[in-house]
Amino acid sequence: MLAPLRRAGRRMRRTRNFVFLKDVAALACTAFGGPQAHLAMMFRQLVNKRQYLTAAELLEIQALCALLPGPTSTQIMTAIGFRLGGPNLAYLTLLVWCLPSVVLMTLAGLLLTRFDTAFTAHLVQFVQPVAVGFVAFSAYRIAEKVIHTKTSVALLVAAAMVAYFFQLPGVLPLLLLAGGVVTALRYRKHAIVPDKKPIRVEWANGALWLGIFLLAAALGHYTQLLPVRLFENFYRNGSLVFGGGQVLAPLLFAEFVEYKHYLTGPEFLSGLGLVQALPGPNFSFASYIGALAMRPLGGTGPQLLGAAVGAVGIFLPGTFLIFFVIRFWDSLRQYRVVKASLEGVNAVSAGLVCAAALLLYHPLPDRLLPLPGALAHWHLPLNPLLVGTTFLLLLWERVPSVAIVVVALLAGMLVR
Repeated sequence: MLAPLRRAGRRMRRTRNFVFLKDVAALACTAFGGPQAHLAMMFRQLVNKRQYLTAAELLEIQALCALLPGPTSTQIMTAIGFRLGGPNLAYLTLLVWCLPSVVLMTLAGLLLTRFDTAFTAHLVQFVQPVAVGFVAFSAYRIAEKVIHTKTSVALLVAAAMVAYFFQLPGVLPLLLLAGGVVTALRYRKHAIVPDKKPIRVEWANGALWLGIFLLAAALGHYTQLLPVRLFENFYRNGSLVFGGGQVLAPLLFAEFVEYKHYLTGPEFLSGLGLVQALPGPNFSFASYIGALAMRPLGGTGPQLLGAAVGAVGIFLPGTFLIFFVIRFWDSLRQYRVVKASLEGVNAVSAGLVCAAALLLYHPLPDRLLPLPGALAHWHLPLNPLLVGTTFLLLLWERVPSVAIVVVALLAGMLVR
């Protein structure tokens, strides 16, 4: 009697996991615009449409990942996979999420002469304001779901202002911690959870992260093998950078262009522009740099090795860290102080997304849309129209995100 039920349960879990991986693959191929826009599309696909988790749970995971070094959106996807299906599904999620952009950036490194910054600029000219529309919609949805008190409103506004005026990587985790502390002081308003589960910390992934960090540094120093040194360079950067791909880019430029001269400034900027035009994690830029750094060894094989070393080195530390923390997070959040702090953390997270929408909008080049015929003397600002149209289409909930991005890409290819 029980055996058929167990088999049916396993089939249902396998089906759900397969559908989840299909959704991850769809996001990996359509999620443009960096971590903030990724979060907006995760809300739309994983929360609103599929309901794999609630908005509050996604915000908690996002805040937790923002406090850790590494690729934030990749850690969020990995943590969701872990929550749904354990370590095996988490590893598959990581692979499916990263693979498309890593493959494309590897090809870009192999075929560098076929890419130029002008092509990239034309390709993304309409994707950029569309991505801002995604971020603005995400800010609206998040605020709608998590802002319920005057304290939350105050934290949202304060966090947005600080993040807007002080664009430093260390500011983001400090704001999240500060927001958590403010609302944690009111922990007595939350009910005591009876029969709390004891917190059991499994140190394996934390020890693995630190062990590989030290071992790679030692091997790189004593062997002087280029692939080993590349792995150490990327693993170190992936272990220490807060703030996502936008913060990673200047660090990689200083190390691989100015200091080690593995590639030239124009080559670096071409790859950076291309990774902005591609969906998926911006940390896949490491595979492009790894492929170019291995050119002195000659042939396609070493370049493919360099791309693989770059991708593994940059993504691995963040994966170890989120695996280490997520295992005891559910036990930790049972405590009233932690539960109370989540109100502030969520409010600050909403404020950070609001600031991100403003910051992403300002670098957009000013564009005017000429009107034909008798209205030719009128000009309309194009970027605000694209941002507003994207926001309204998402609010309408009838047009898939992928369709909006594909239309923006096609328009970028056709309009010169």
